[in-house]
Amino acid sequence: MKITDLKCAVIGNNPVIRILTDDGIVGIAAGESNKAYLKPMILFYKDFVVGKDPTDVERVMLSIRRLGAFKPWGTAVSMIEMALWDIAGQAAGVPIYKLLGGKIRDRVRVYNGSIRFPLEGNQPEDYADAMARMKALPQKFSLIKQAVGFHDAMFSTVENFYYGTPVTEGRYPNRGPMTEKGFKHLISCIEAMVDVLDGEVGLALDCGPGMTAGDALKLAKSVEDMHITWLEDMITGDYTPYVLSDLYLQVTPYTSTPIHTGEQIYLRQNFVELIERNAVNVIGPDPADVGGLAEMKFIAEYADLHGILFAPHGTGDGLIGLAALVQLAATLPDNYIAFELPSGDTKWWYEILTGLDSLTVENSHIVVPENPGLGVSFIEDEAARYLTGADQGFFDDK
Repeated sequence: MKITDLKCAVIGNNPVIRILTDDGIVGIAAGESNKAYLKPMILFYKDFVVGKDPTDVERVMLSIRRLGAFKPWGTAVSMIEMALWDIAGQAAGVPIYKLLGGKIRDRVRVYNGSIRFPLEGNQPEDYADAMARMKALPQKFSLIKQAVGFHDAMFSTVENFYYGTPVTEGRYPNRGPMTEKGFKHLISCIEAMVDVLDGEVGLALDCGPGMTAGDALKLAKSVEDMHITWLEDMITGDYTPYVLSDLYLQVTPYTSTPIHTGEQIYLRQNFVELIERNAVNVIGPDPADVGGLAEMKFIAEYADLHGILFAPHGTGDGLIGLAALVQLAATLPDNYIAFELPSGDTKWWYEILTGLDSLTVENSHIVVPENPGLGVSFIEDEAARYLTGADQGFFDDK
């Protein structure tokens, strides 16, 4: 079998790809929403993969892996890797998890970082109301993640939240020391959420990037009695092209609150210091940014050797990304906590894919499906309705 074409389109907000083969098998993958600008970069890799055997996944990846970088520039490589596994699974007639060593769990736990209710503001009562509504969701999530501080609008809506001038353009550009007022406000919002969840549902907090190491430690110490599941990306995180393990080492050893980071990091080499130095307690790569599924499994296993827990990111990866995460999570070692449930950014996404009926969340778990490959595929006539401009030939295989 040989790859004959690599095609990319933007459907909704998600870049999606199709890898075509001379056997007629097609592999698909999707990148995180709001990355439509990546299409030219994805197509750059076409000449590197056409003519290769897609079932020799690692051989294909060796030709392109070093051409990626930290989020968002690892997305193209990651998408290609996932589509290759989709092809390999279909060719073998087995789900991807069989090709990654087999599953060790029949159900995978997910957490809610995607099904949201718009906040009326950034006051304690607003966060409490959101928690009450999410706690009542029919999926019965056992863990909810909420953005606070520098990761939501709190830094700009709360006057004098930090010693800096808030910038609302760009991808999480704000950074600086928090004021006493800002810190107390943040704590009051966390307390309000914890009170609503009342120990029945876990709470994780997405805090940055942007906090100083001193503020990060102060926050972690202040919430120790609240049993927060983890504090995420306080110092680095979304769209920060570096790791800063030395700063995390000023926090993690001095608190019992679990510290989490990793969604922006590309490739295993860039996790080495975080893992070997135990700079954090939990890491959370995203399969659509880290380099793909096999890369992510290696990182999870290496983290497990060092006592570090694993909670993958995935909120913007869409429904195709959801299928990929389920396959991967079934194979991960016992350091696995849960992955962040991706969802369709618009309702019509649920109308253009087959296989979604097997990805239903019940009691915070998804049963691992047995369909070959990723287990989902486009309903091409329906999906084609959402193609625009030059993308309209995306499903034309002639």
